[in-house]
Amino acid sequence: MRGYCSAFIMYKRAAEQNCLSLLQLCNSFSKLTQIHANILKLGHQNNPFILTKFTSISSDLNAIHYACSFIFSPESEPHYYDTFLFNTVIEAYAGITHFKRTAIRFYNEMLSHRIEPNNYTYPFVFKACAGIRDLSLGKTVHGSVSKLGFCGDTHVVNAMIHMYCSCENGIEFGEKVFDEMCETNSVSWSTMMGGYVRWQKSSEAVKLFRKMQIAGVRPDEVTMVMVLSACADLGALELGRWVESYIEKEKFEMRPELCNALIDMFAKCGDVDKALRLFRNMSESKRTIVSWTSVIFGMALHGRGLEAVSLFEEMRKAGVVPDDVIFIGLLSACSHSGLVAEGKKHYGCIVDLLSRAGLVNEAVNFIDTMPVAPNPVIWRTLISACRAQDQLNLGEKITKDLITNEPMQESNYVLLSSIYVKMLDWGKKTETRVTMAKRGIKKVPGSTMIELGDGIYEFVAGDKSQSEYPKIYEMVDEMEKKLKSAGYIATTSNVLLDIEEEDKEGALNRHSEKLAIAFALLKTPPGSPIRIVKNLRVCDDCHSATKVISMVYNRDIVVRDRNRFHHFKDGLCSCKDFW
Repeated sequence: MRGYCSAFIMYKRAAEQNCLSLLQLCNSFSKLTQIHANILKLGHQNNPFILTKFTSISSDLNAIHYACSFIFSPESEPHYYDTFLFNTVIEAYAGITHFKRTAIRFYNEMLSHRIEPNNYTYPFVFKACAGIRDLSLGKTVHGSVSKLGFCGDTHVVNAMIHMYCSCENGIEFGEKVFDEMCETNSVSWSTMMGGYVRWQKSSEAVKLFRKMQIAGVRPDEVTMVMVLSACADLGALELGRWVESYIEKEKFEMRPELCNALIDMFAKCGDVDKALRLFRNMSESKRTIVSWTSVIFGMALHGRGLEAVSLFEEMRKAGVVPDDVIFIGLLSACSHSGLVAEGKKHYGCIVDLLSRAGLVNEAVNFIDTMPVAPNPVIWRTLISACRAQDQLNLGEKITKDLITNEPMQESNYVLLSSIYVKMLDWGKKTETRVTMAKRGIKKVPGSTMIELGDGIYEFVAGDKSQSEYPKIYEMVDEMEKKLKSAGYIATTSNVLLDIEEEDKEGALNRHSEKLAIAFALLKTPPGSPIRIVKNLRVCDDCHSATKVISMVYNRDIVVRDRNRFHHFKDGLCSCKDFW
Protein backbone atom coordinates (compact mmCIF):
# COMPACT_ATOMS: atom_id res chain seq x y z
CA MET A 1 0.00 0.00 0.00
CA ARG A 2 2.85 2.35 0.91
CA GLY A 3 4.54 1.66 -2.42
CA TYR A 4 1.33 2.38 -4.29
CA CYS A 5 0.98 5.75 -2.53
CA SER A 6 4.58 6.68 -3.35
CA ALA A 7 4.06 5.78 -6.99
CA PHE A 8 0.85 7.82 -7.11
CA ILE A 9 2.56 10.87 -5.59
CA MET A 10 5.40 10.57 -8.10
CA TYR A 11 2.84 10.30 -10.94
CA LYS A 12 0.99 13.41 -9.71
CA ARG A 13 4.24 15.36 -9.46
CA ALA A 14 5.29 14.29 -12.95
CA ALA A 15 1.87 15.28 -14.31
CA GLU A 16 2.11 18.62 -12.49
CA GLN A 17 5.55 19.33 -13.96
CA ASN A 18 4.28 18.35 -17.39
CA CYS A 19 1.39 20.86 -17.14
CA LEU A 20 3.72 23.60 -15.92
CA SER A 21 6.13 22.91 -18.79
CA LEU A 22 3.30 23.02 -21.34
CA LEU A 23 2.09 26.32 -19.89
CA GLN A 24 5.60 27.75 -20.06
CA LEU A 25 5.68 26.98 -23.81
CA CYS A 26 2.09 28.14 -24.46
CA ASN A 27 1.95 31.00 -26.98
CA SER A 28 -1.61 30.97 -28.33
CA PHE A 29 -5.17 30.84 -27.07
CA SER A 30 -5.89 27.57 -28.88
CA LYS A 31 -2.99 25.88 -27.05
CA LEU A 32 -4.26 27.39 -23.79
CA THR A 33 -7.67 25.73 -24.24
CA GLN A 34 -5.97 22.38 -24.91
CA ILE A 35 -3.92 22.71 -21.73
CA HIS A 36 -7.11 23.67 -19.88
CA ALA A 37 -8.71 20.40 -21.02
CA ASN A 38 -5.61 18.49 -19.95
CA ILE A 39 -5.70 20.11 -16.49
CA LEU A 40 -9.31 18.97 -16.03
CA LYS A 41 -8.53 15.49 -17.33
CA LEU A 42 -5.63 15.06 -14.90
CA GLY A 43 -7.59 16.51 -11.96
CA HIS A 44 -5.33 19.54 -11.43
CA GLN A 45 -8.15 22.11 -11.32
CA ASN A 46 -7.42 22.74 -7.64
CA ASN A 47 -3.63 22.77 -7.82
CA PRO A 48 -2.54 26.29 -6.68
CA PHE A 49 0.76 26.21 -8.62
CA ILE A 50 -0.93 25.25 -11.89
CA LEU A 51 -3.83 27.67 -11.39
CA THR A 52 -1.44 30.57 -10.77
CA LYS A 53 0.70 29.70 -13.80
CA PHE A 54 -2.43 29.22 -15.94
CA THR A 55 -3.65 32.67 -14.86
CA SER A 56 -0.31 34.30 -15.58
CA ILE A 57 -0.08 32.81 -19.09
CA SER A 58 -3.72 33.72 -19.77
CA SER A 59 -2.94 37.32 -18.83
CA ASP A 60 0.00 37.36 -21.26
CA LEU A 61 -2.35 36.11 -23.99
CA ASN A 62 -5.05 38.71 -23.12
CA ALA A 63 -7.30 35.90 -21.93
CA ILE A 64 -7.60 36.71 -18.22
CA HIS A 65 -11.41 36.60 -18.42
CA TYR A 66 -11.21 33.04 -19.73
CA ALA A 67 -8.89 32.02 -16.90
CA CYS A 68 -11.10 33.55 -14.21
CA SER A 69 -14.25 31.86 -15.59
CA PHE A 70 -12.43 28.57 -15.05
CA ILE A 71 -10.63 29.26 -11.77
CA PHE A 72 -13.54 30.97 -10.01
CA SER A 73 -16.31 28.79 -11.40
CA PRO A 74 -19.12 27.55 -9.10
CA GLU A 75 -17.46 24.10 -9.08
CA SER A 76 -14.12 25.42 -7.80
CA GLU A 77 -12.96 24.86 -4.23
CA PRO A 78 -12.02 28.21 -2.64
CA HIS A 79 -9.88 26.66 0.10
CA TYR A 80 -7.23 26.02 -2.57
CA TYR A 81 -6.95 29.73 -3.41
CA ASP A 82 -3.84 31.52 -2.18
CA THR A 83 -2.18 34.95 -2.16
CA PHE A 84 -0.11 34.31 -5.28
CA LEU A 85 -3.18 33.38 -7.32
CA PHE A 86 -5.09 36.52 -6.34
CA ASN A 87 -2.02 38.70 -6.90
CA THR A 88 -1.78 37.39 -10.45
CA VAL A 89 -5.45 38.09 -11.15
CA ILE A 90 -5.37 41.56 -9.57
CA GLU A 91 -2.20 42.46 -11.48
CA ALA A 92 -3.77 41.36 -14.77
CA TYR A 93 -6.95 43.40 -14.34
CA ALA A 94 -5.10 46.43 -12.93
CA GLY A 95 -3.16 46.57 -16.20
CA ILE A 96 -6.28 46.70 -18.42
CA THR A 97 -7.70 50.18 -19.00
CA HIS A 98 -11.40 49.42 -18.60
CA PHE A 99 -11.11 46.69 -15.95
CA LYS A 100 -9.50 48.51 -13.01
CA ARG A 101 -12.67 48.08 -10.96
CA THR A 102 -12.54 44.34 -11.62
CA ALA A 103 -9.10 44.31 -10.00
CA ILE A 104 -10.63 45.96 -6.94
CA ARG A 105 -13.46 43.40 -6.96
CA PHE A 106 -10.97 40.51 -6.83
CA TYR A 107 -9.03 42.30 -4.06
CA ASN A 108 -12.24 42.42 -2.04
CA GLU A 109 -12.94 38.77 -2.86
CA MET A 110 -9.44 37.93 -1.66
CA LEU A 111 -10.24 39.56 1.68
CA SER A 112 -13.63 37.82 1.86
CA HIS A 113 -11.84 34.46 1.59
CA ARG A 114 -9.59 35.55 4.49
CA ILE A 115 -6.52 35.35 2.27
CA GLU A 116 -3.99 37.86 3.55
CA PRO A 117 -2.47 40.27 0.98
CA ASN A 118 1.30 40.70 0.92
CA ASN A 119 3.62 43.48 -0.18
CA TYR A 120 3.22 42.39 -3.83
CA THR A 121 -0.55 42.77 -3.68
CA TYR A 122 -0.74 46.46 -2.88
CA PRO A 123 1.18 48.00 -5.79
CA PHE A 124 -1.38 46.36 -8.11
CA VAL A 125 -4.31 47.51 -5.96
CA PHE A 126 -2.97 51.09 -5.85
CA LYS A 127 -2.50 50.98 -9.61
CA ALA A 128 -6.18 50.07 -9.99
CA CYS A 129 -7.22 52.85 -7.56
CA ALA A 130 -5.11 55.33 -9.58
CA GLY A 131 -6.77 54.18 -12.79
CA ILE A 132 -10.29 54.85 -11.50
CA ARG A 133 -9.12 57.96 -9.56
CA ASP A 134 -10.99 56.92 -6.43
CA LEU A 135 -9.36 58.88 -3.59
CA SER A 136 -11.66 57.52 -0.90
CA LEU A 137 -10.94 53.92 -1.87
CA GLY A 138 -7.23 54.71 -2.06
CA LYS A 139 -7.27 56.05 1.49
CA THR A 140 -8.99 52.88 2.68
CA VAL A 141 -6.33 50.72 1.03
CA HIS A 142 -3.66 52.98 2.58
CA GLY A 143 -5.17 52.16 5.97
CA SER A 144 -4.85 48.43 5.28
CA VAL A 145 -1.22 48.90 4.25
CA SER A 146 -0.47 50.70 7.52
CA LYS A 147 -2.26 48.03 9.53
CA LEU A 148 -0.28 45.21 7.89
CA GLY A 149 3.03 47.06 8.32
CA PHE A 150 3.94 47.59 4.66
CA CYS A 151 4.58 51.34 4.92
CA GLY A 152 8.30 50.65 5.03
CA ASP A 153 8.24 48.90 1.66
CA THR A 154 9.50 51.43 -0.92
CA HIS A 155 7.79 49.65 -3.81
CA VAL A 156 4.41 49.76 -2.03
CA VAL A 157 4.81 53.39 -0.97
CA ASN A 158 5.84 54.50 -4.47
CA ALA A 159 2.62 52.97 -5.81
CA MET A 160 0.70 54.73 -3.03
CA ILE A 161 2.19 58.10 -4.02
CA HIS A 162 1.24 57.45 -7.65
CA MET A 163 -2.31 56.69 -6.54
CA TYR A 164 -2.63 59.91 -4.55
CA CYS A 165 -1.08 61.96 -7.36
CA SER A 166 -3.56 60.48 -9.84
CA CYS A 167 -6.66 61.44 -7.83
CA GLU A 168 -8.25 64.87 -7.73
CA ASN A 169 -7.41 66.61 -4.43
CA GLY A 170 -4.93 63.85 -3.64
CA ILE A 171 -1.65 65.64 -4.32
CA GLU A 172 -1.29 66.89 -0.72
CA PHE A 173 -1.66 63.34 0.60
CA GLY A 174 0.99 62.22 -1.88
CA GLU A 175 3.32 64.96 -0.61
CA LYS A 176 2.80 63.85 3.00
CA VAL A 177 3.54 60.20 2.16
CA PHE A 178 6.65 61.20 0.19
CA ASP A 179 7.95 63.48 2.96
CA GLU A 180 7.53 60.70 5.55
CA MET A 181 9.39 58.03 3.54
CA CYS A 182 12.37 56.59 5.39
CA GLU A 183 14.05 55.49 2.17
CA THR A 184 13.48 56.82 -1.34
CA ASN A 185 14.73 55.91 -4.80
CA SER A 186 14.56 57.59 -8.19
CA VAL A 187 11.06 56.17 -8.73
CA SER A 188 9.81 57.93 -5.58
CA TRP A 189 11.11 61.30 -6.77
CA SER A 190 9.94 60.80 -10.36
CA THR A 191 6.46 59.78 -9.22
CA MET A 192 6.08 62.87 -7.03
CA MET A 193 7.35 65.11 -9.85
CA GLY A 194 4.88 63.46 -12.23
CA GLY A 195 2.08 64.29 -9.80
CA TYR A 196 3.08 67.95 -9.71
CA VAL A 197 3.19 68.10 -13.52
CA ARG A 198 -0.20 66.37 -13.80
CA TRP A 199 -1.88 68.96 -11.56
CA GLN A 200 -0.21 72.01 -13.12
CA LYS A 201 2.29 72.50 -10.30
CA SER A 202 5.33 72.39 -12.51
CA SER A 203 7.23 74.94 -10.39
CA GLU A 204 7.00 72.46 -7.51
CA ALA A 205 8.30 69.69 -9.80
CA VAL A 206 11.36 71.79 -10.64
CA LYS A 207 11.97 72.56 -6.95
CA LEU A 208 11.73 68.86 -6.14
CA PHE A 209 14.21 68.01 -8.88
CA ARG A 210 16.70 70.44 -7.34
CA LYS A 211 16.15 68.84 -3.92
CA MET A 212 16.75 65.44 -5.51
CA GLN A 213 20.12 66.65 -6.79
CA ILE A 214 21.05 67.99 -3.35
CA ALA A 215 20.04 64.66 -1.81
CA GLY A 216 22.46 62.89 -4.17
CA VAL A 217 19.81 60.64 -5.76
CA ARG A 218 20.71 59.85 -9.37
CA PRO A 219 17.76 60.57 -11.69
CA ASP A 220 16.68 57.98 -14.21
CA GLU A 221 15.10 58.34 -17.65
CA VAL A 222 11.60 58.81 -16.20
CA THR A 223 12.88 61.61 -13.96
CA MET A 224 14.31 63.43 -16.97
CA VAL A 225 11.04 63.07 -18.87
CA MET A 226 9.16 64.54 -15.88
CA VAL A 227 11.57 67.48 -15.55
CA LEU A 228 11.35 68.18 -19.28
CA SER A 229 7.55 68.10 -19.04
CA ALA A 230 7.72 70.65 -16.22
CA CYS A 231 10.07 72.85 -18.29
CA ALA A 232 7.65 72.63 -21.23
CA ASP A 233 4.75 73.67 -19.01
CA LEU A 234 6.67 76.60 -17.50
CA GLY A 235 8.39 77.69 -20.69
CA ALA A 236 11.70 77.34 -18.81
CA LEU A 237 14.01 77.22 -21.83
CA GLU A 238 17.32 77.69 -20.00
CA LEU A 239 16.55 74.94 -17.49
CA GLY A 240 15.45 72.73 -20.39
CA ARG A 241 18.76 73.35 -22.13
CA TRP A 242 20.61 72.44 -18.95
CA VAL A 243 18.60 69.20 -18.71
CA GLU A 244 19.52 68.37 -22.31
CA SER A 245 23.24 68.87 -21.53
CA TYR A 246 22.88 66.76 -18.36
CA ILE A 247 21.30 63.96 -20.41
CA GLU A 248 24.23 64.08 -22.84
CA LYS A 249 26.83 64.23 -20.06
CA GLU A 250 25.33 61.29 -18.15
CA LYS A 251 24.92 59.32 -21.40
CA PHE A 252 21.23 58.49 -20.95
CA GLU A 253 19.93 56.11 -23.58
CA MET A 254 17.97 58.21 -26.08
CA ARG A 255 14.79 56.17 -26.17
CA PRO A 256 11.76 57.54 -28.02
CA GLU A 257 10.09 58.75 -24.79
CA LEU A 258 13.09 60.89 -23.87
CA CYS A 259 13.57 62.20 -27.42
CA ASN A 260 9.88 63.10 -27.60
CA ALA A 261 10.06 64.92 -24.25
CA LEU A 262 13.02 66.98 -25.52
CA ILE A 263 11.21 67.83 -28.77
CA ASP A 264 8.07 68.84 -26.88
CA MET A 265 10.05 70.94 -24.39
CA PHE A 266 11.94 72.93 -27.02
CA ALA A 267 8.77 73.44 -29.09
CA LYS A 268 6.79 74.72 -26.09
CA CYS A 269 9.67 76.81 -24.74
CA GLY A 270 10.06 78.78 -27.95
CA ASP A 271 12.95 77.09 -29.77
CA VAL A 272 10.93 75.23 -32.39
CA ASP A 273 13.90 75.06 -34.79
CA LYS A 274 15.86 73.05 -32.18
CA ALA A 275 12.80 70.82 -31.75
CA LEU A 276 12.77 70.22 -35.49
CA ARG A 277 16.51 69.43 -35.52
CA LEU A 278 16.05 66.86 -32.74
CA PHE A 279 13.18 65.34 -34.68
CA ARG A 280 15.29 65.13 -37.84
CA ASN A 281 18.14 63.51 -35.89
CA MET A 282 15.85 60.68 -34.72
CA SER A 283 16.04 57.58 -36.85
CA GLU A 284 12.78 56.93 -38.69
CA SER A 285 12.36 53.64 -36.84
CA LYS A 286 12.32 55.48 -33.48
CA ARG A 287 9.79 58.14 -34.50
CA THR A 288 6.40 57.46 -32.94
CA ILE A 289 3.06 59.21 -33.46
CA VAL A 290 4.01 61.29 -30.40
CA SER A 291 7.20 62.48 -32.16
CA TRP A 292 5.23 63.67 -35.16
CA THR A 293 2.51 65.20 -32.99
CA SER A 294 5.04 67.13 -30.89
CA VAL A 295 6.78 68.72 -33.87
CA ILE A 296 3.53 69.48 -35.74
CA PHE A 297 1.99 71.05 -32.62
CA GLY A 298 5.22 72.99 -32.19
CA MET A 299 4.82 74.48 -35.65
CA ALA A 300 1.18 75.24 -34.83
CA LEU A 301 2.12 77.09 -31.63
CA HIS A 302 4.53 79.27 -33.62
CA GLY A 303 2.11 80.01 -36.45
CA ARG A 304 4.17 78.09 -39.02
CA GLY A 305 1.19 76.49 -40.70
CA LEU A 306 2.71 75.62 -44.08
CA GLU A 307 5.57 73.76 -42.40
CA ALA A 308 3.07 71.87 -40.22
CA VAL A 309 1.11 70.83 -43.32
CA SER A 310 4.35 69.73 -45.01
CA LEU A 311 5.33 67.64 -41.96
CA PHE A 312 1.87 66.06 -41.91
CA GLU A 313 2.21 65.01 -45.55
CA GLU A 314 5.68 63.66 -44.81
CA MET A 315 4.25 61.65 -41.90
CA ARG A 316 1.60 60.08 -44.13
CA LYS A 317 4.23 59.13 -46.73
CA ALA A 318 6.24 57.48 -43.94
CA GLY A 319 3.26 55.20 -43.33
CA VAL A 320 2.34 56.63 -39.91
CA VAL A 321 -1.44 56.55 -39.42
CA PRO A 322 -2.66 59.93 -38.07
CA ASP A 323 -4.97 60.07 -35.06
CA ASP A 324 -7.45 62.71 -33.83
CA VAL A 325 -4.79 64.50 -31.79
CA ILE A 326 -2.50 65.08 -34.74
CA PHE A 327 -5.41 66.29 -36.88
CA ILE A 328 -6.18 68.86 -34.21
CA GLY A 329 -2.53 69.95 -34.23
CA LEU A 330 -2.58 70.28 -38.00
CA LEU A 331 -5.79 72.29 -38.02
CA SER A 332 -4.57 74.43 -35.15
CA ALA A 333 -1.55 75.30 -37.30
CA CYS A 334 -3.84 76.23 -40.18
CA SER A 335 -5.99 78.28 -37.84
CA HIS A 336 -3.10 80.26 -36.35
CA SER A 337 -1.77 80.95 -39.86
CA GLY A 338 -5.06 81.85 -41.55
CA LEU A 339 -4.87 78.84 -43.90
CA VAL A 340 -8.64 78.43 -44.32
CA ALA A 341 -8.51 76.31 -47.47
CA GLU A 342 -6.05 73.83 -45.92
CA GLY A 343 -7.93 73.59 -42.67
CA LYS A 344 -11.50 72.53 -43.52
CA LYS A 345 -11.23 68.95 -42.26
CA HIS A 346 -12.08 68.64 -38.54
CA TYR A 347 -15.15 69.97 -36.72
CA GLY A 348 -13.87 71.78 -33.61
CA CYS A 349 -10.85 73.22 -35.35
CA ILE A 350 -12.91 74.30 -38.36
CA VAL A 351 -15.08 76.44 -36.08
CA ASP A 352 -11.91 77.90 -34.57
CA LEU A 353 -10.47 78.42 -38.04
CA LEU A 354 -13.53 80.24 -39.35
CA SER A 355 -13.90 82.26 -36.15
CA ARG A 356 -10.31 83.47 -36.25
CA ALA A 357 -10.82 84.49 -39.88
CA GLY A 358 -13.81 86.63 -38.81
CA LEU A 359 -16.32 84.33 -40.58
CA VAL A 360 -18.73 84.06 -37.65
CA ASN A 361 -21.88 83.47 -39.72
CA GLU A 362 -20.12 80.75 -41.72
CA ALA A 363 -19.03 79.17 -38.42
CA VAL A 364 -22.65 79.21 -37.15
CA ASN A 365 -23.87 77.62 -40.37
CA PHE A 366 -21.17 74.97 -40.16
CA ILE A 367 -22.17 74.07 -36.58
CA ASP A 368 -25.81 73.80 -37.65
CA THR A 369 -24.91 71.26 -40.35
CA MET A 370 -22.52 69.13 -38.26
CA PRO A 371 -23.58 65.44 -38.13
CA VAL A 372 -22.50 65.28 -34.47
CA ALA A 373 -23.57 67.43 -31.54
CA PRO A 374 -21.16 70.35 -30.93
CA ASN A 375 -19.29 70.16 -27.63
CA PRO A 376 -18.84 73.09 -25.19
CA VAL A 377 -15.35 73.86 -26.54
CA ILE A 378 -16.84 74.54 -29.98
CA TRP A 379 -19.47 76.83 -28.49
CA ARG A 380 -16.91 78.76 -26.43
CA THR A 381 -14.77 79.23 -29.53
CA LEU A 382 -17.76 80.71 -31.33
CA ILE A 383 -18.67 82.96 -28.39
CA SER A 384 -15.16 84.43 -28.32
CA ALA A 385 -15.49 85.14 -32.03
CA CYS A 386 -18.88 86.80 -31.50
CA ARG A 387 -17.34 89.11 -28.93
CA ALA A 388 -14.37 89.95 -31.15
CA GLN A 389 -16.63 90.60 -34.17
CA ASP A 390 -19.20 92.64 -32.15
CA GLN A 391 -21.98 90.11 -32.67
CA LEU A 392 -22.80 90.52 -29.00
CA ASN A 393 -26.49 89.51 -28.95
CA LEU A 394 -25.66 86.19 -30.60
CA GLY A 395 -22.76 85.70 -28.18
CA GLU A 396 -25.02 86.42 -25.19
CA LYS A 397 -27.65 83.92 -26.36
CA ILE A 398 -25.14 81.11 -26.96
CA THR A 399 -23.40 81.74 -23.62
CA LYS A 400 -26.66 81.63 -21.67
CA ASP A 401 -27.51 78.29 -23.31
CA LEU A 402 -24.04 77.02 -22.42
CA ILE A 403 -24.45 78.07 -18.76
CA THR A 404 -27.76 76.17 -18.64
CA ASN A 405 -25.93 73.02 -19.75
CA GLU A 406 -22.72 73.68 -17.76
CA PRO A 407 -23.77 75.66 -14.66
CA MET A 408 -20.46 75.06 -12.82
CA GLN A 409 -18.02 75.90 -15.65
CA GLU A 410 -16.16 79.08 -14.66
CA SER A 411 -15.12 80.06 -18.21
CA ASN A 412 -18.75 80.35 -19.36
CA TYR A 413 -19.46 83.10 -16.83
CA VAL A 414 -16.23 84.91 -17.69
CA LEU A 415 -17.25 84.90 -21.37
CA LEU A 416 -20.71 86.27 -20.51
CA SER A 417 -19.18 88.97 -18.29
CA SER A 418 -16.83 90.04 -21.09
CA ILE A 419 -19.76 90.31 -23.50
CA TYR A 420 -21.69 92.52 -21.06
CA VAL A 421 -18.60 94.71 -20.61
CA LYS A 422 -18.43 95.26 -24.36
CA MET A 423 -22.16 96.06 -24.31
CA LEU A 424 -21.44 98.50 -21.44
CA ASP A 425 -24.20 96.71 -19.51
CA TRP A 426 -22.62 96.87 -16.05
CA GLY A 427 -25.78 95.75 -14.28
CA LYS A 428 -25.90 92.38 -16.12
CA LYS A 429 -22.15 91.99 -15.67
CA THR A 430 -22.57 92.41 -11.90
CA GLU A 431 -25.50 89.95 -11.86
CA THR A 432 -23.29 87.37 -13.60
CA ARG A 433 -20.54 87.76 -11.01
CA VAL A 434 -23.09 87.53 -8.17
CA THR A 435 -24.40 84.28 -9.66
CA MET A 436 -20.86 82.92 -9.76
CA ALA A 437 -20.34 83.83 -6.10
CA LYS A 438 -23.61 82.18 -5.04
CA ARG A 439 -22.60 78.98 -6.79
CA GLY A 440 -19.10 79.03 -5.30
CA ILE A 441 -17.40 79.47 -8.67
CA LYS A 442 -14.14 81.41 -8.77
CA LYS A 443 -12.43 82.88 -11.82
CA VAL A 444 -9.01 81.37 -12.54
CA PRO A 445 -6.57 84.27 -12.01
CA GLY A 446 -4.34 85.20 -14.90
CA SER A 447 -0.65 84.73 -14.19
CA THR A 448 2.59 85.17 -16.10
CA MET A 449 5.88 83.34 -15.49
CA ILE A 450 9.38 84.34 -16.51
CA GLU A 451 12.64 82.41 -16.19
CA LEU A 452 15.64 84.55 -15.21
CA GLY A 453 18.98 83.12 -14.14
CA ASP A 454 18.31 80.05 -12.03
CA GLY A 455 14.86 81.16 -10.88
CA ILE A 456 11.28 81.15 -12.19
CA TYR A 457 9.19 84.16 -11.18
CA GLU A 458 5.40 84.34 -11.31
CA PHE A 459 3.24 87.48 -11.45
CA VAL A 460 -0.50 88.08 -11.14
CA ALA A 461 -2.36 91.32 -11.86
CA GLY A 462 -1.48 94.02 -9.32
CA ASP A 463 1.17 91.74 -7.82
CA LYS A 464 3.22 93.13 -4.92
CA SER A 465 4.66 89.85 -3.66
CA GLN A 466 8.07 90.40 -5.27
CA SER A 467 10.62 92.06 -2.99
CA GLU A 468 11.48 94.59 -5.70
CA TYR A 469 7.91 95.52 -6.55
CA PRO A 470 8.45 99.32 -6.07
CA LYS A 471 11.11 99.27 -8.82
CA ILE A 472 8.89 97.09 -10.99
CA TYR A 473 6.02 99.56 -10.73
CA GLU A 474 8.36 102.45 -11.49
CA MET A 475 9.35 100.62 -14.68
CA VAL A 476 5.67 100.02 -15.50
CA ASP A 477 5.04 103.78 -15.20
CA GLU A 478 8.04 104.47 -17.43
CA MET A 479 6.71 101.96 -19.97
CA GLU A 480 3.31 103.66 -19.94
CA LYS A 481 4.84 107.09 -20.68
CA LYS A 482 7.00 105.77 -23.51
CA LEU A 483 4.10 103.86 -25.04
CA LYS A 484 1.90 106.96 -25.04
CA SER A 485 4.71 108.98 -26.63
CA ALA A 486 4.85 106.36 -29.37
CA GLY A 487 1.12 106.82 -30.03
CA TYR A 488 -0.19 103.81 -28.15
CA ILE A 489 -3.84 103.97 -26.96
CA ALA A 490 -5.01 101.48 -24.31
CA THR A 491 -7.78 99.01 -25.26
CA THR A 492 -9.97 99.66 -22.23
CA SER A 493 -12.80 97.37 -23.35
CA ASN A 494 -10.83 94.52 -21.74
CA VAL A 495 -11.35 95.90 -18.23
CA LEU A 496 -14.29 94.19 -16.52
CA LEU A 497 -14.97 97.16 -14.24
CA ASP A 498 -17.38 100.10 -14.38
CA ILE A 499 -14.77 102.78 -13.71
CA GLU A 500 -13.42 105.89 -15.43
CA GLU A 501 -11.26 105.47 -18.55
CA GLU A 502 -8.17 106.75 -16.75
CA ASP A 503 -8.62 104.17 -13.99
CA LYS A 504 -9.15 101.46 -16.60
CA GLU A 505 -5.80 102.33 -18.16
CA GLY A 506 -4.18 101.99 -14.74
CA ALA A 507 -5.76 98.55 -14.25
CA LEU A 508 -4.45 97.42 -17.65
CA ASN A 509 -0.95 98.57 -16.78
CA ARG A 510 -0.99 96.21 -13.77
CA HIS A 511 -1.75 93.12 -15.87
CA SER A 512 0.59 90.23 -15.12
CA GLU A 513 2.22 90.27 -18.59
CA LYS A 514 3.26 93.91 -18.21
CA LEU A 515 4.63 93.33 -14.71
CA ALA A 516 6.70 90.39 -16.00
CA ILE A 517 8.01 92.44 -18.94
CA ALA A 518 8.88 95.35 -16.62
CA PHE A 519 10.77 92.92 -14.36
CA ALA A 520 12.67 91.57 -17.38
CA LEU A 521 13.57 95.08 -18.55
CA LEU A 522 15.03 95.73 -15.10
CA LYS A 523 16.94 92.46 -14.83
CA THR A 524 18.27 91.73 -18.33
CA PRO A 525 20.84 93.53 -20.53
CA PRO A 526 19.54 96.04 -23.12
CA GLY A 527 18.72 94.41 -26.43
CA SER A 528 18.48 90.86 -25.03
CA PRO A 529 15.33 88.82 -25.77
CA ILE A 530 12.50 88.44 -23.23
CA ARG A 531 10.48 85.21 -22.87
CA ILE A 532 7.31 84.96 -20.79
CA VAL A 533 4.54 82.38 -20.36
CA LYS A 534 0.89 83.31 -19.76
CA ASN A 535 -1.56 80.75 -18.33
CA LEU A 536 -4.56 82.29 -20.15
CA ARG A 537 -5.05 83.87 -23.56
CA VAL A 538 -3.20 87.19 -23.76
CA CYS A 539 -5.69 90.07 -23.79
CA ASP A 540 -6.08 92.50 -26.72
CA ASP A 541 -4.52 95.39 -24.84
CA CYS A 542 -1.43 93.48 -23.66
CA HIS A 543 -0.98 92.15 -27.19
CA SER A 544 -1.11 95.66 -28.67
CA ALA A 545 1.09 97.09 -25.90
CA THR A 546 3.75 94.38 -26.27
CA LYS A 547 4.08 95.15 -29.97
CA VAL A 548 4.91 98.76 -29.12
CA ILE A 549 7.20 97.76 -26.21
CA SER A 550 9.25 95.58 -28.57
CA MET A 551 9.80 98.62 -30.79
CA VAL A 552 10.35 101.26 -28.07
CA TYR A 553 12.84 99.16 -26.07
CA ASN A 554 14.35 97.35 -29.07
CA ARG A 555 13.61 93.92 -27.57
CA ASP A 556 12.50 90.66 -29.13
CA ILE A 557 9.68 89.50 -26.84
CA VAL A 558 8.34 85.96 -26.99
CA VAL A 559 5.00 85.36 -25.27
CA ARG A 560 3.46 81.91 -24.97
CA ASP A 561 -0.21 82.08 -24.01
CA ARG A 562 -2.79 79.32 -23.67
CA ASN A 563 -3.20 79.07 -27.46
CA ARG A 564 0.11 79.84 -29.17
CA PHE A 565 3.42 81.69 -29.30
CA HIS A 566 3.62 85.39 -30.14
CA HIS A 567 6.98 86.66 -31.39
CA PHE A 568 7.07 90.45 -31.02
CA LYS A 569 9.75 92.38 -32.88
CA ASP A 570 10.01 95.95 -34.20
CA GLY A 571 6.38 96.69 -33.36
CA LEU A 572 4.97 93.60 -35.10
CA CYS A 573 3.77 90.16 -33.96
CA SER A 574 4.32 86.86 -35.73
CA CYS A 575 0.65 85.94 -35.31
CA LYS A 576 -0.45 88.73 -37.68
CA ASP A 577 -3.54 88.90 -35.44
CA PHE A 578 -4.58 85.29 -36.24
CA TRP A 579 -4.77 84.56 -32.51
